[in-house]
Amino acid sequence: MNKVYQSAMDAIADIQDGATLMVGGFGLCGIPENLILALRDKGVKDLTVISNNCGVDDWGLGLLLQNRQIKKMISSYVGENKEFERQFLSGELEVELVPQGTLAERCRAGGAGIPAFFTPAGVGTPVAEGKESRVIDGKEYILEHALRADFSLVKAFRSDVMGNLIYRKTTQNFNPMMATAGVITIAEVEEIVAVGELDPDFIHTPSVYVQRVVQGAFEKRIERRTVRQG
Repeated sequence: MNKVYQSAMDAIADIQDGATLMVGGFGLCGIPENLILALRDKGVKDLTVISNNCGVDDWGLGLLLQNRQIKKMISSYVGENKEFERQFLSGELEVELVPQGTLAERCRAGGAGIPAFFTPAGVGTPVAEGKESRVIDGKEYILEHALRADFSLVKAFRSDVMGNLIYRKTTQNFNPMMATAGVITIAEVEEIVAVGELDPDFIHTPSVYVQRVVQGAFEKRIERRTVRQG
């Protein structure tokens, strides 16, 4: 099976209106920026997007927000995007806010075939409203359901032609667990090598989880730059 695609647009060609997507990254670190740009250019809409955050106003998933392509966000942190705030407060965007650790575990559980799990995060807060609760060993927990997606879009440092992925440093963030939880996982990478060139001990995501690989050029923007005043 040839998993290598010639362009990001080719790789996302069958993503249609109404799809559910998982998108890796934390802030702007490790986001699949080329796949996001391709989605913007394709113009698909009514998307449900599962991602830690929604980029910034002019980059990452913020570009899809500007184009009104996202119908619902399932996220943890959304404080860097003014357009997100505007659409949410005006009722244009449906939002499910999830504690960050819970979001990561819901994605991991989806990839592991675990349908739901109990967690203490959110007990006694609005997060727990309408959810099953249980006392275990004297402590209260709430039931959270796993997340799956039609497509998972992730960013890795290096891949072989079979789709074995290696992430670099903090770009591991949400990418590894989301790579396991999509019906189709598309990885954009900085370098593609032949089979056998990757040390098996350093592979983070095995090829069995990855259906498509595309090589991209990356801007790697910094979300917020802070420098010391002299």
